[in-house]
Order: sequence, then C-alpha cells, then structure tokens
Amino acid sequence: MAKIHDSDSGPGGEKENESRASNFIRQAIEEDLAAGKNGGLLVTRFPPEPNGYLHVGHAKAICINYGLAEALGGRCHLRFDDTNPVKEEREFAEAMREDIHWLGFDWGEHEYFASSYFETLYEWAVLLIKAGKAYVDDLDAEAIREYRGTLTEPGRESPFRDRSAEENLDLFARMRRGEFANAEKVLRAKIDMASPNLNLRDPVMYRVLHEAHPHTGDQWCIYPMYDYAHGQSDWIEGITHSLCSLEFEDHRPLYDWFINAIHEAGGGPAGIDYTPRQIEFARLNVSYTVTSKRKLIALVEEGHVTGWDDPRMPTLRGMKRRGYSPKAIREFIDRVGVAKRENLIQWELFEHIQRGELNKTSERRMAVLNPLTVVITNYPDDDAEMVDELEAVNNPEDESAGKRKVRFSKVIYIERDDFMEDAPKKFFRLAPGREVRLRYAYFITCNEVIKDDAGNVVELHCTYDPTTRGGDSPDGRKVNGTLHWASATHGVRVEVRLYDHLFAKENPNEVDDPETQDWRTNVNAKSLAVLKDCIVEPILSDAKAFERYQFERIGYFCVDPDTGKEGRLVFNRTLTLKDSWGKMQKKMKT
Repeated sequence: MAKIHDSDSGPGGEKENESRASNFIRQAIEEDLAAGKNGGLLVTRFPPEPNGYLHVGHAKAICINYGLAEALGGRCHLRFDDTNPVKEEREFAEAMREDIHWLGFDWGEHEYFASSYFETLYEWAVLLIKAGKAYVDDLDAEAIREYRGTLTEPGRESPFRDRSAEENLDLFARMRRGEFANAEKVLRAKIDMASPNLNLRDPVMYRVLHEAHPHTGDQWCIYPMYDYAHGQSDWIEGITHSLCSLEFEDHRPLYDWFINAIHEAGGGPAGIDYTPRQIEFARLNVSYTVTSKRKLIALVEEGHVTGWDDPRMPTLRGMKRRGYSPKAIREFIDRVGVAKRENLIQWELFEHIQRGELNKTSERRMAVLNPLTVVITNYPDDDAEMVDELEAVNNPEDESAGKRKVRFSKVIYIERDDFMEDAPKKFFRLAPGREVRLRYAYFITCNEVIKDDAGNVVELHCTYDPTTRGGDSPDGRKVNGTLHWASATHGVRVEVRLYDHLFAKENPNEVDDPETQDWRTNVNAKSLAVLKDCIVEPILSDAKAFERYQFERIGYFCVDPDTGKEGRLVFNRTLTLKDSWGKMQKKMKT
C-alpha cells in the first residue's frame, strides 16, 4: 500500500496528472451523460447494511455518491441493504440517517430498503430456476466451501446441481413456507464451478433463516444474500452508476451476471430500459486507524474504548463527539480524491485540514488545565461590587464574532508548565524576578515562590503593573512571554479529556510478533488522559454539547455530551495547536 504525502500527490490523491475536478469516475459519468446513456439520467446511491455505525471510510463513499450527484445534476438514494436480520437493527439505520445529515447531505424522498423488494427478488429467483440458472442445494456451508475449490484449483459441482426445474421450484416454495430448518437448504445460482473468479462458482442466492426482520417482521423465513439483492435493488431503483470500493471489483461479473440472466429469463423492473454500471474506487485508509468492522467491534466489546461514539473511534459519531468539523471532513476527502489504487493517507493531513477550519470558526476562550496558584499581592482584595472586567477578542479570524468580558481577580491560575524556578535564558515564561504579560490583562512580575514540605511549588506571589491594563505598557517596554490564565474567584472547574491516537503505530495492522499477528498489541495505552480540576472562563458555564472552542495556547476542544451528567462541564480535546503536517511538508521540501 503506497503512502501519500501532499508533495507527491495531486488534489485527486494520486500523481499530479490526476485532477480532483476530473477524476476517473466523474469522467466516466460525464461521458455517459454526453452520449445520452440511461436517458440522460444520473442516479447514484449510498447502500449501507444497517448492522453497525458509519466510519470515516463510509464518509468517502457518501461524499462521492452524493457529491457527484449534486455536481452533475443527478440524485442520490439512501438505501438500506437489509438482507441479514440477525445483525440488523433499527438503531443502526437511524444512526446512519443522523450521520449522513451531519455530514451535510440529504436524500430527500429517496429512502429505500432492499427488504421492500423481497417479493420481486423471490419472483426473479423463480424465473432463474425455470430457466435452469438456479437450483436448490442440500450441501451445508462447510461442504459448499469445500466444493468451491481454491484460487489454484477449480471447484466441484454439487451432487444436487442437476435437479429438475420442477423439483427446484417445489423445494424453493417449501423453503419459503418454512418447511426446512435454518441452513438446511440454500438456493444457488448455476454459473461455472471452474471459473477463475470464485464469486461465479455457483454462489448462494437464498438461505433459510427463521428470524424476524426489523422491517418485514415475520413475513419471511428465507432471505436473499447480499450479492443477489444488492445489484437487483440498484436495477429496481433505476440506479445508473453503482459506485463502490475496490473490494467489490471481483464481484462485478456476478453483479452483471444476475442482471443479464434475469433479463434473459423475462424479468426486470418495469419502465427501466437500462442497467446500472458498477465502477470501483480505492477505499480510504488513514494512518493510526482501523476501519475493519470486525476490529471495531473488538475494540468496543473488549473495552479498549467506551463505545461506538468514543472520540478515539473513526466512526462518524466518534468524530462528532471529538469535535471534528463535518465541513473539514468533506474537504479532507475532496483533497485525498478518488484513486484506483490503495493508499495510506497521513492522519496529519486530516488534522491539518481540521485546524484550518476550526481556526476560522472556533471562538477563543482561556482555560488552565494544570493550575498553579498565583497571588497578586498588590492587587486590591476582591470586591463583589467592583469587578475588574477586561475585554477579550472572541476570534481574531472573524471580526463578526465580537468581543467578551473576562473577569480578573487577586488570585488567578496559570499553567504549571508556564513557570520554572531555574529557568534557562530561552524560557520566555514566568520565573523568579521575570515579568510576563497576562493575556488581555496586565504585566506581572514573580517575587516569591511558595513550596510545600516536600519542596513542590504550590503558589507564586507576584505584583502587577496597573498601568498595563489590556496587556500594553504605556512606557513601551516589551516582555517576551504572554500567558493565559483563569480567575480563581470567577473561574469554573471542569473535566478535560485529552485524546491521542488510539494506535501507537502508523499502520495498526503491522505487528511485531509474527506468531500472534495480534493487531491489539498496537493499541495505545496512553490514548486518553482525564484531568479533573481544570479551570475555564465563567462564560463557558453555558456551553452546550458539541460546541467547539479554541483554548488559547492549548488547542481545540469540544463540549462532550456527558456534560452535566455529574454536575460539571466536560471538554474533549479535538486537536492540539501543533501542525505536524505543515512541519512534514517543510521538511520534505528541504
């Protein structure tokens, strides 16, 4: 898998001769439209199986399908390919709707379910049986796998492959009536057991499954397999272009075979005289991330994360809770582009794009995560009737965001890391005898260091210069350091959760122990740190869930939906201010 850096990739994610505006999928669609194919229509779809939560990989498929439809005057359907009632739940479908809307896309009236087509799919399966292109098989799943063969050896025909059409029709009808136990019989397509493409070696079309369905209830006890239902659902809906990821490339001959075989047998949707065209694109693979459903389930069920919306998860729900901007997610996917080969995209690029968006849209606030007490000895004692309010800018990137009032007091907090008792010359923060600026407030000078019995610094005594109100000196003297702070009298105590990569390795699938091959060994044990006694400006006491802020000099933070559950505000760190991507690009250019 190639690794993509911005310096060696064009906007489309491959080399510079591929442009984002004219990627190969868009070119193919534009050629079809220009040729008048499909009656000049463009209809795409996003067809998730409602058996889990959407992740950043799905976001790419969503952006491609909805984005191209919007750009080229078409429409995009949302269809739930709900063919497996054992794993599917209404909760997942509703979560998917919310996540797609959160990304900024809408399907209008075009929401569909593959289960709505079960009767039609059954009737078409009957046509295939009558045409001698499908048969009922008694082999169990293990035997079917054994008969299927391998990549180097052809498969063997089932001993039940040559049943008559009459016998197959009777057995298939009895399967529908519920006369057989789960997995006792299956319906298989009759294609070619010697095909080099394993997907064409008589794939299973239907299985017996006595399970209630979230959408159809107890109406069915046989269910179509995904490969059979998927393409036919596209056909029924009039999809013109079936856009999917590369793992479906080997399934395309089967996708086309079913449509052609049904058409030859006299079936097909009424009023639609064209068939869908499947085009594949590379999946989105991002460093420090896994998107395998099996691995994501393991992370949740084994307790490596707190749930599917854990801010460390690559799910869209987790990304929303982390504080990522959906607009920046779309920009990232646009920047990566549509490629034909698998690439590993650097997570630093994702963060770089997020920072750009959050910098423009996030209001600034001051917060102290690791408080050190500072007593300003020559400042008046706090007086409830005489509050010292200072003016602070909400967002220097957006004048319309206005300004706010920040309350000052005799006792304040600064970051413990902003003080050093034996400071070197290049330490431009607070130290004994040094003067620094407090953001929006005053110049202060450290005069005395108070320690506990163990020798730990617990308090600083400082003096302030009242003539420097607002952070400027009337005599023109300069200070090198500017510190953020919080009032001990007015500040609000909050919990802050500091998140890092969930995996310690850039490629979590690469393991050091070849014997175990356990990707879990790459889980980062230090991916979360919880700080309970942080102090923020009092204006944040009214902050609402999912609101985003920049804590000055620290990073970007989002209000967690847990806020208020235990009587306190909770903030999740979205990003630090450090732009690793920018440094990587500068290094590569030198």
